[in-house]
Amino acid sequence: MKNKTFNFLLFFFLGFIIVFFLILIIELFGYLNFTTTKNLNFSRIFWSIRLTITTATISSLIATFFAIPIGYLLSRYSFPLKNFISSLLYLPIIISPIALGAMLLIFFNTPIGTFFEKYFFRVVFEVPAIVFAQFVIIIGMCINLTKSVFDYINPEYENISKTLGATSFQTFFYITLPMAKKGIISAFLLTWARAMGEFGATVTLAGATTFKTETLPVAIYLSFASAEISTGITFILITLFIGMTILIILHSLNNKLFYDKNT
Repeated sequence: MKNKTFNFLLFFFLGFIIVFFLILIIELFGYLNFTTTKNLNFSRIFWSIRLTITTATISSLIATFFAIPIGYLLSRYSFPLKNFISSLLYLPIIISPIALGAMLLIFFNTPIGTFFEKYFFRVVFEVPAIVFAQFVIIIGMCINLTKSVFDYINPEYENISKTLGATSFQTFFYITLPMAKKGIISAFLLTWARAMGEFGATVTLAGATTFKTETLPVAIYLSFASAEISTGITFILITLFIGMTILIILHSLNNKLFYDKNT
């Protein structure tokens, strides 16, 4: 009887949250005007989808490229100020995205930032600003997810490899990375999903210009700001569909990773 009560409470809490989110999604269709949706600007929709997917992919790949060595370093090594550095990497997680966007905007008004824009390429209020903003928002998350993957791998495998004569580079690339591959892919997908939904830093650094810097979150903002409710809801549903697809893939990978780990 006690076990049944306990199990009931667990499923009650789960069911409450699931029903709440389903209500939020179902209510969108109640406000969707199908007559208005016939006049949607599909060029704008496809532009926003393509821009969002492209920038999120680029920023997530760059973040993962940095996160792999940094995550491994934080997982395996002890060094001075490690706690401070680890806390600093949480900065994008604990500070408002708008604040980070403002910090980036200020940076590109400093001599270093103006030098970069003058001799490399324009960033502020251009498409590269979206990638910069997304990268700054997701890098802390990506590092911590990647570190967790390396934490999960027993260092004994690496020690055995080194005792057999392998170098640190060989051990990392031929032992550790293959074992961490699925976890890193999961970290990348979760980071990608977060980048796709980024708004605050993007709109601060890149602005909100249709057919230029209009990602899906920006498109939602612009649609509701101009009272185009059906258009805004359409963008929300597209974002939900893409995000849920990625999360389903992510959970499938995580389940396979867990299964392989225990077989």
